[in-house]
Amino acid sequence: MQSSDKGELAALDGQDLRIGVVQARFNHPITNRLAETCMEELKRLGVDERHIRHVTVPGALEVALALNALADSEGYDALIALGCIIRGETYHFELVSNESGAAVTRVSLDFQVPIANAILTVEDEAQAWARAEDKGRDAARVAVEMAQLMEALQ
Repeated sequence: MQSSDKGELAALDGQDLRIGVVQARFNHPITNRLAETCMEELKRLGVDERHIRHVTVPGALEVALALNALADSEGYDALIALGCIIRGETYHFELVSNESGAAVTRVSLDFQVPIANAILTVEDEAQAWARAEDKGRDAARVAVEMAQLMEALQ
């Protein structure tokens, strides 16, 4: 199976995986849609609903702390970060985008746990809606694929 821009897709099997999902509530209509499509895809990939832990936090800057707590519990094969940062009129967009992205990466590297980062960084709400469904599904696929890869590498 091939994807138009991501190369060859691995055979994805989420059975026996434990996945943690952290969703920012800021811009909640969009992040709710990200979460819905992500959860649907995880289940479609065979992840048992009982093995998915979904928590919410106020905004994108709080996502990494919750990911850190989940990673520290060592109970997850992969984690997923969901959020939406829409550019405003101030520098705040750059600060939140850069800091949240760096923090998510740091948690992944510190704990050696894959994290699918689906924190959207967009110019406007229309761009966010145009990406919400696909990015939610993509996050689920990335989490399962990377969990499988990490298992194979150990």
